[in-house]
Amino acid sequence: MNDFLKPEAWLVRERMNPQKLEKVLCVEDEEDIRKIEVIALEGLGGLKVRACSSGAEAIQEAPGFAPQIILLDVMMPGMDGPTTLKSLRTIAGLEETPVVFVTAKVQPDEMKYYLELGAVAVISKPFDPTTLAPQLRAIWDRRHAG
Repeated sequence: MNDFLKPEAWLVRERMNPQKLEKVLCVEDEEDIRKIEVIALEGLGGLKVRACSSGAEAIQEAPGFAPQIILLDVMMPGMDGPTTLKSLRTIAGLEETPVVFVTAKVQPDEMKYYLELGAVAVISKPFDPTTLAPQLRAIWDRRHAG
């Protein structure tokens, strides 16, 4: 049988595909929401997740983790989401990493502002944990289509 047709060869290629979403950095100050994000993305979504409780922690953890996409809370004490995004953009290797803001503030003018800051999408709180991983994959796939 041709190696290309063997199921195990396809699985190896699929795992090595750089276009497949596998690593997510979650930045959320509220512990309960952070735990839900991890369960939703790792447990239900099969993604590798690094969870951070603050923008400062995200700035420390992100370079070593090398996330493919960042799920970033907007409202956090100390360093908020927009400030965290600005700092992440100065780190080598993270300049173009897609960021998805998570927020309860989803008025049209606020959504426009978040996108102007460089977010690729905004997910509203409360979010459905069962659809969080598919939402991130859809955002990822749209960015890598074509």
